[in-house]
Amino acid sequence: MTALTGLRIADFSRILAGPLTTMLLGDLGAEVVKVERPDGGDDTRAWGPPYAPDGGATYFLAVNRNKHSVVMDLATEEGRKRAQDLAVDSGIVVENFRPGVMDRLGLGYEELANRRPDLIYCSISAFGSDGGASLPGYDLIVQAVGGLMSITGSPDREPQKVGVAVIDVITGLYAALGVVAAVRHRERTGEGQRIEVDLLSCALAALSNQASGYTAGGVVPKRLGNVHPSIAPYETLPTGDGELAVAVGNDRQFRSMCTVLGAPTLGSDPRFVANAARVANREALRAELSARLTTDRALVWAQRLNDAGVPAGPVNDIAAAFEFARTLGLEPTVDIDGTVVTRNPLRMGRTPVSYRLPPPPLMEDGQVPRWSDQDAAGT
Repeated sequence: MTALTGLRIADFSRILAGPLTTMLLGDLGAEVVKVERPDGGDDTRAWGPPYAPDGGATYFLAVNRNKHSVVMDLATEEGRKRAQDLAVDSGIVVENFRPGVMDRLGLGYEELANRRPDLIYCSISAFGSDGGASLPGYDLIVQAVGGLMSITGSPDREPQKVGVAVIDVITGLYAALGVVAAVRHRERTGEGQRIEVDLLSCALAALSNQASGYTAGGVVPKRLGNVHPSIAPYETLPTGDGELAVAVGNDRQFRSMCTVLGAPTLGSDPRFVANAARVANREALRAELSARLTTDRALVWAQRLNDAGVPAGPVNDIAAAFEFARTLGLEPTVDIDGTVVTRNPLRMGRTPVSYRLPPPPLMEDGQVPRWSDQDAAGT
């Protein structure tokens, strides 16, 4: 028994934020039917390279496990009718069309809720359903206009995007949380509701301390590379064979770091003795630390610093990152019928995550899968 066994989701989303939402809910036990267009399905089925051994785009594989696929042509009356029936029968809808599109297709919240008042309907958009309803948006655009790129990268270089579509990922997490909260409300009251979440709002929320620096302190942060605006040293530093990430969160940790580096007097230097002083003198501090760190390898320093209670680690590539997780016993991947994907990070003692279905092939016959008896019993 998983946490969301008995829930049914009609998934009208594609690309990343919406599919991530429904995959997470599927991991927790929900039955998910992914509705795809007849001319190739989800756009990410064609987003390659890279490709899996069977030729499938690995982008699609990342966020579409634990789903059935069904093709419906929403441009036809028959396709729309079948989609409406699927949505009403399911009781939960997730979609990320541009605002207004689902209404024009007869699949909007109001119309479907008239047939099923307890419907939970989650809409994901780029810029909301008001003034930004007509604006198209991908993650890159939202990283740009949402301020994230302005604080990412080196101060003497152009703004940078994060190396993954992080706003889509964050939005998917918020959306999944919203659906679970709505399910809880429906269980208590019998009431459904509409959930709206947009990428721009999620981007602003994800700015966290950088946002509060502006909203509460009037400070507009700038790009600092890998440097932290409020803590030092909290950055990457050069070693004898690569970069080392160091995150010193307090004065005690800094003194420990100085001892490991064989320079205990740095810990009592007036320029560095307290965090505020280190932030004010970060360039001088970087020079002192770098001169010592370049005498050995990143892995060696990471081990020594960790042994002294100082957070540090080498800058791994993706392969090394997965291998590091394996050495810690974290089992970062799961094999689902021959498709290896990243494991859901949740570990739940009573209602564990399940991996029932690999990312689905495109079902050209358009047949909606029958619900399992177990799932039907919980509805």
